[in-house]
Amino acid sequence: MKKKIFLLILTVVVVLAACGGEDDTDTITVGFGVGTYEEQFREGILPILEEQGYEVEIQVFSQNMQVNPAMAEGAIDASVFQSTAYMEGINDELGIEMTRLAFAPGAPQSLHSVRHDSLDAVEDGSTVALPNDPVNQERAVRILEDLGWVTIADDAGTTDFNLSSVSAADYEVDFQVLDPAQILVSLEDVDFGIINGNYIAEAGMRIADGLAIEDTPEEHRIIVTVLEEDLDEEWAQDLKAAYESAEFEAYITGESKYDGFVLPEAWENN
Repeated sequence: MKKKIFLLILTVVVVLAACGGEDDTDTITVGFGVGTYEEQFREGILPILEEQGYEVEIQVFSQNMQVNPAMAEGAIDASVFQSTAYMEGINDELGIEMTRLAFAPGAPQSLHSVRHDSLDAVEDGSTVALPNDPVNQERAVRILEDLGWVTIADDAGTTDFNLSSVSAADYEVDFQVLDPAQILVSLEDVDFGIINGNYIAEAGMRIADGLAIEDTPEEHRIIVTVLEEDLDEEWAQDLKAAYESAEFEAYITGESKYDGFVLPEAWENN
């Protein structure tokens, strides 16, 4: 009788241990907007994490504005789609504390046209498509300011930027404000469009072929984002190490579509 009881207890312990093993499996859920950053992750980062024993779930959102609320709700653990400036604005808006984990290879914005092959074609009344979110819109208008087409007020914000801060300089251009993902496919409807670089790469085009290219400031470079409370978690540090690894560097530099991307300084140590 005692032997049977012992065997029963042993069986229960084994079953509970097995269940506990399933619960202890490290799963990371990473969110992305539409564009090439998900492909970078799937092809270059995912194999590294899986080799380390992680189970990884990838969620792609149809609109960038959906990603951060998903993190606030706990639906994703990390994201790769936004800049520091955008993240800080959303932190204030949503009352959460996201932080930069690492820099990701990011593409500068660039100005393109299918109607014109030169910047000299601009004139009063030319239409220019801009992203509709404040941070990317501010970036885009800075390109126009560098060209001398517009002037931006000294007190123009970044996360709260709006076109009321913009006035004509050399030209009276008309702005068409669109979702960032729609500008590339809308170029036939405007004279010029300023496009986030990941969409250019995704379309198999070259950033270098743009009529003007952004000199991307650090606050607008693409980052891997996590909640501040997770920054020192082992999975977060492993994710950071993957983005800064020689293996990921070799993948990115071996793909021509990423020519012209701003690369992480951490790779200088590889």
